[in-house]
Amino acid sequence: MSPDSTGPDGQPRNRRVAPAEYGAPLDLSFGAPQDAASSADGAGGAARPHRVLSRRERVLRGFLAAALLVGVGVGGWYALPVKTVTVEGNQRLPEARVLELAGLQPGFGWLYYGAWRARGLLDSPWVASATVTRVFPGTVRIRVTERVARVRLQQPDGSVLTVAGDGTPLPGALNTQTLPLVSGWGPARLGDVLQVLTALSRYNVQSVVFTPTGLTVKLPSGSVWSGDPQALLKYAGSISMYPNKDISIYPWGVSVQE
Repeated sequence: MSPDSTGPDGQPRNRRVAPAEYGAPLDLSFGAPQDAASSADGAGGAARPHRVLSRRERVLRGFLAAALLVGVGVGGWYALPVKTVTVEGNQRLPEARVLELAGLQPGFGWLYYGAWRARGLLDSPWVASATVTRVFPGTVRIRVTERVARVRLQQPDGSVLTVAGDGTPLPGALNTQTLPLVSGWGPARLGDVLQVLTALSRYNVQSVVFTPTGLTVKLPSGSVWSGDPQALLKYAGSISMYPNKDISIYPWGVSVQE
């Protein structure tokens, strides 16, 4: 022991030790030690402590984040409820039924209402299309386009079904007595019938009978038969030339029965 290491009373004297004598820098991080060179600060070169979260801390933070999101969502639900709903375009469906199909219960969150909820409108055969618009801060506007009853279709068992212009059955249709009655046998030809009725809409068609050989269209006075719907559409204008007559339309022309 050197003289400098003892005090006047002969007891050992404390001395300063250079940092180098401690060895490598002390790593305060949890988990695997980091490389000193990679953790050195660019300005002073000193190691920056890096704390790795434990599994318990990660779980706790995830739980808190989820709770925060839930809180924000719940707050948005109650802070911005649907307050006003307007319904347009409905004639057959009552407004209450439109709201039910659209999934709009009182107090539903305005922020969360969208197409996923309003898609129920298309579950009704009467709704051909629908447009839903949200208006800040709590208004929802619904505009529906309803299908229109076009014909009465007689079923093989004798029952009569009301059908729209696109072939969709419309249950519960009212005041359909004046619609053309479609009946017949053989392969179904509803598509051809609807196409012909559209072309002859100005002639007040009363009924259409289909068979495997063709279509017979009954007018207020006279009738039209054709074995080829396309030919009937082509020569439909000739019907007005022979009022009160029974005519037959072929791909090559028109025959009039006197």
